[in-house]
Amino acid sequence: MKIARSVMVVAVVCCLSAIGTLAQTKAGQEVTALLQEFMSAAGRGDRTVFDKFFADDVIYTRATGAVITKADIMKSLGKPAPAAEGKSTYSAEDTTLHEYGDTVIVAFRLQGRTEYPDGRVETAHYRNTGTFLKRDGRWQVVAWQATKMNEPAQGQ
Repeated sequence: MKIARSVMVVAVVCCLSAIGTLAQTKAGQEVTALLQEFMSAAGRGDRTVFDKFFADDVIYTRATGAVITKADIMKSLGKPAPAAEGKSTYSAEDTTLHEYGDTVIVAFRLQGRTEYPDGRVETAHYRNTGTFLKRDGRWQVVAWQATKMNEPAQGQ
C-alpha cells in the first residue's frame, strides 16, 4: 500500500512538473530561438533579422549609456564595414529567462569575438538584458540594456 501510494505521488509530481515545464517553456523556446537567430546574424549586420528582432518602439541602452531607437540601429547597418575592422561573431551564454505571459525577460552574457585580417583576435564580454513582448503573434524586443564587463585577470 505504501509503495503504491509512493508511486502515485511520484507519478502526479512528474505529470505536474511536465505540464508546468511545457507551459513555461513554449514562450521561452520561441524567444531563445529568436535570440540565437539574432546572435548568428549580428556579425553580418543582417538587416532583415535586426528588423524582425527589434520592435519599432524599442528602447536600447548601449554599454556607453547612450539610448538609441530602432531607426538608429537600422541606420548603423547601412554602412559597410571596412575589411580592416575584422569579422565579428557573437554568442549568448549563461542565459536566464523569466516568462510573464506575453512578456519574456532574458538576461545573458554576450561574447563578441572579432578576427582581424592580420590574425589578431579580440574578445569582448557584455551582460545584456532584454524584454521581449509578443504582439500580433510574434516576439520582439521592446527594451534592451547592454553593460560592458571588465575582462577577468589572467589566471582567474
